[in-house]
Parts: sequence; structure tokens; C-alpha cells
Amino acid sequence: MSRLFAWLLNGCYAAVIAVASPVILWRAVRHGKYRDGWGAKLLGRVPVRTGDAPCVWLHAVSVGEVNLLATTITELARQRPDWQVVVSTTTRTGWELACKKYAQHTVFYCPLDFSWACAAAVRRLRPSLLVLAELELWPNLIAAAKRGGARVAIINGRLSDNSFRGYRRVRPLVARVLGQLDLIAAQDEETAARFERLGAKPQAVRVTGSLKFDGAETDRDNPRTVELKRLAGIGAEDRVLLVGSTQAPEELYAIDVLRSVSGDARAPLRLIVVPRHPERFEEVAQLIASTGIPWARRSQLTGVAGDEAQRSPQDAASSAKGTGGSASGSVPSHPAWQILLVDVIGELGAWWGAADVGFVGGSFGSRGGQNMLEPAAYGVPTCFGPNTRNFRDIVRRLLAVDGAKVVADAAELQQFVRRALDDRAWSADLGERARALVLSQQGATQRTVERLAGLLAGETVNDAGNQAA
Repeated sequence: MSRLFAWLLNGCYAAVIAVASPVILWRAVRHGKYRDGWGAKLLGRVPVRTGDAPCVWLHAVSVGEVNLLATTITELARQRPDWQVVVSTTTRTGWELACKKYAQHTVFYCPLDFSWACAAAVRRLRPSLLVLAELELWPNLIAAAKRGGARVAIINGRLSDNSFRGYRRVRPLVARVLGQLDLIAAQDEETAARFERLGAKPQAVRVTGSLKFDGAETDRDNPRTVELKRLAGIGAEDRVLLVGSTQAPEELYAIDVLRSVSGDARAPLRLIVVPRHPERFEEVAQLIASTGIPWARRSQLTGVAGDEAQRSPQDAASSAKGTGGSASGSVPSHPAWQILLVDVIGELGAWWGAADVGFVGGSFGSRGGQNMLEPAAYGVPTCFGPNTRNFRDIVRRLLAVDGAKVVADAAELQQFVRRALDDRAWSADLGERARALVLSQQGATQRTVERLAGLLAGETVNDAGNQAA
């Protein structure tokens, strides 16, 4: 990439930041965002790597991508224990989770896509391979890595409908960037075809499957879930409705379901609410408190061991407000709650193992859904709203095996929950079909890591594929 083009991009980035600076400043003050890591972000002052072993730089933009990398990092350690692995992220929540989850590796904020910052970061890290999770097309970062002698790959590549339409409008620019990639490990055939239509080299594009299938826990008796159930006092007689990755007004819909169902003569129903964005924790807490239903905050339950959760920026302030209307700072485990607000980051995957019925949020609004593989892997009878465009392939597969249900509105959500609670044979069959699908699709991590290893061994993508076969 030419220096002129790089500096044109620098100018565009600077202009965007200047225009957005009032919003950035307001969010920094109001929500605690964008306060950390500016040396790395603006100047590329990332940790200096020592040693001469091959280095894999893995980049995950936020929490979801950080979790996604878990199986890849484990498989890299198994196949190539001599390689160094470093992890970068963009958001504060992603950085906090990565520091906990990958404490044995170097974790840092990724530089913004200014040419000088990217070049400085590459000089300090000296990566052999830059691996971008899902879709992170930053022209200056990719160009700096290539100039530094690194191979560049996208893993678990996906292109939503909106992303594909947006990239097609600037196809000449996108094709220029995609043409520098040595490997695009796509989730499915449709995504692979889209990358090629945008200008990726056909020989660099391969379908390896979705890493999310491999990362999904299938054992409800895993230690983390067992510990969380003990902490929350969830007994064998309880029935649990979990609504995960929610946005407004999905929490309100779930509360209405709880009110309606709780009056029926059936086993006690408890509701666990996990909002998608930490900045909404306090908003959802106020909503729950206004109902008068006994409730608790996850962040204030005591007695957890080996906790990987990360508290929200508002936790320090909200902890003084108490739990469930109490003025105390924390509450003992086994509280008498009917609604539990999970106001920490990084636990949703384990909480799904405690659910008897599940709803995946972000699907009644405009966000396009969230990951429904986690409840599916546990065999949770799961539903979601009609807007799941960002997970279209996974939804298609689940619906094809009758492993999940689409609910059109709040009334259908209530009908689904009632049936799942009343007809245990039906809900068990629904969940088992979903779990069987997840198990049948696993193996993407091994295929992906074998192709990455092939890049560092100097093989072509085709050669690596032949060895993996």
C-alpha cells in the first residue's frame, strides 16, 4: 500500500475522531469508556516482545471475539507449544476479560489504524502471523504487518448482510485490502463466496466452519455452572428462564412472562436476565426494582471461587445501592430472589447451563441477534425473535433440525415458555436436537489451526488443506 494512500486514511481517521470527539468525551465521562490504552492506540506503544520464537498476534475486538479465541489458543498451544501468542483487543471490556482469560499471554490494546501506530506496534511485537477474528479489515494494520514480514489471516470469517452491502459500496478499497490476506478461514460457503466477490484471492479463501461450535460447552455439570448455581441458590426443584444478551424492551417482555407464569400451579419459576451491554446494567436494575419482585444482582452475591467475571464501570457506584432494594453492599449466596440480574461480564456461557428455558436477545430489535449456540449446546429449549440476520447460518441449521423456535412477539415468547414448562418431553426433544447439531459441527478449531500452521511453514493454503485432510 502506498504511503500516499496510508496518509489519506490517516486524514480520514483524524477527521472522524475530531467530529466524534464530543460523543467520545461524553461516553468517557458518563460510562467510563475510552479512557485506557491511549499510548498503544495512538502511538503503538504495545509491550516489547523478547525472544526469537515465532509469534502469533491474535486480535479480538471485544468480549465476544475474546471468548471465541479460547479454543484457538488452546489448540495452538497443543500443536505448536514453541510459538509465542499475544492477544490484542479494542474495547475496555474485551481487554479486562482477555487479561483474566489469557493471563499467561501478553494482552494489550490494539493500535488504531493510523500508519505510525501500526508500524510502531509491529516493530515492537515482531509478529510472524497476524490473525484477525471474524472481520477486522484495517488497511494500515494489515499493510504494516505485511511490511514487517508477517503473514495475515482472518479466522472464523463472516460477513453479515449489512457488512457485505457496505463493503460492496467501497469495493475497490476493500479488494485492495483483501488481496493482501494470506488466508481467509470462512465459516460457511456463502461467506466464502462473499469474500471472493469483494476481491479476496480465491486461493486464500477456505471454509473451515464456525469456531463457535467448538467453543460451546455441552456439559451442564461443568465446574463453572455448578459453582454459579450453588452461589445463586438454584435448586433441583427450580425452573429457570434465562434471557441472554438482551436489549430493550426484551427485559420487560421477560418480566411480563414471569408474572404471567408465576401465578400458575407449577414448579417455581426464576428469571435470570443478562443484558448485552454493561452500560445498561443500571438501567435494567432500575426496571427490575420497579416491579416489586424479589431480585438480586450477580455482582453482589458472595462466596464465588475462581471468579472470571468482570464488573461493569458502574459497579463501584451501584454496589452502594444494594441488591433487591437492600442498602447493604453485598448479599450472601442463596438469596430469596425471583429475578437475578447478571451485571458482570464473561459469565453468560456458564449461566446458560443453569437454564430450563432460554431466550436469545438482540432479536426483537435491530441488532440482528446474538449467539444462540451456547444454549443449544447445553440442550436448553431455546427461542429467539425474528431479527437474527447476523447469525443467519446458525439459525438456518437450528431450524432445519427443529432445534429452536422463532417467536414473533412478546405473546409468542410467553406461549413458548409455557409450553416448554408444561410439556417436558417436547422441550427435552427440542433441546436434544439442538445439542446434537452442535456436536456434529465441531472440528473447526483444528482445521483452522492447521491452516495457520501451514502459513508459517511456508505452505500454500492448498498445501495446508491437503495435509489436514
